[in-house]
Amino acid sequence: MSSNTKKRSALGKGLGALLENADTDITSKSDSAVIGAIAMIPISSIEANPFNPRSNFEKEALIELSESIKVHGIIQPLTVRKLGRDRYQLISGERRFRAAQLADLEEVPAYIRIANDQTMLEMALVENIQREDLNPIEVALSYQRLIDECKLTQDQLGQKISKGRSSITNHLRLLKLPVDIQAGVKSNKISMGHARALVSAGDENVQLELFKRVLAEKLSVRDLEALIRGEEIKPVAGNNQKVKNSKSPAISEQEYTFKEHLSDRLSTKVDIKKSTTGKGKLVINFNSEFDLNRIMDLLNK
Repeated sequence: MSSNTKKRSALGKGLGALLENADTDITSKSDSAVIGAIAMIPISSIEANPFNPRSNFEKEALIELSESIKVHGIIQPLTVRKLGRDRYQLISGERRFRAAQLADLEEVPAYIRIANDQTMLEMALVENIQREDLNPIEVALSYQRLIDECKLTQDQLGQKISKGRSSITNHLRLLKLPVDIQAGVKSNKISMGHARALVSAGDENVQLELFKRVLAEKLSVRDLEALIRGEEIKPVAGNNQKVKNSKSPAISEQEYTFKEHLSDRLSTKVDIKKSTTGKGKLVINFNSEFDLNRIMDLLNK
């Protein structure tokens, strides 16, 4: 197996697997005592990672981490690649790197690796996608960069990051939203559920108008979906609750979660329609005979 194949195989398991792969070390393979070792590197010799998809770093959180670093030091080493004599570039750990700068550290512990630009991009993106604190837009941008710059299909991307194709598709669709709505997702003004509903709400003007209503009236995802279906939401006199002008009763939170889960699994729109008697139907949409067969295959697994 070639070293390039080994590196690609490791990428599918995340950055941790890559770091355990000796083929990514710059040190001599014959020197087993050095391979994988941690070195102390002057912080002035490290430059930021231009491939990092993460663009937002909360100042208060960085200050808190900086104070912790002053007391305990950096527990988890950074990962860098060597650019030249006494010059390094971050692969992962930019938050720790920035906090270390705030703490006025002169040097930091780091793993040293070698990587070309494409491998560097894949490593940085895969590492960041696996973080829990990325917002959905940052995740979507990471997916798009891996697809565009690393020439991956959605299926190949799903294998690398252990995500279903429907999850990848749902994130990528967010990038079609107007900039103002994407900014609302990034700043947590609306949830990914709101954003997903807005994607299919109509043209840009309709999306923006609904977005403004969500913010002004603090609408839930279910309220927004009702608006999109034409079921006007009206405030109840004397309180901030809202009711749907619809003959169909609202579905419960548990039912809504199930609907979203099934929609993700099947990569199609799913609806739960209930009557006042408690009866109803589960509607699974399909676009063609081929799409129907695809959905049936998934349900039969």
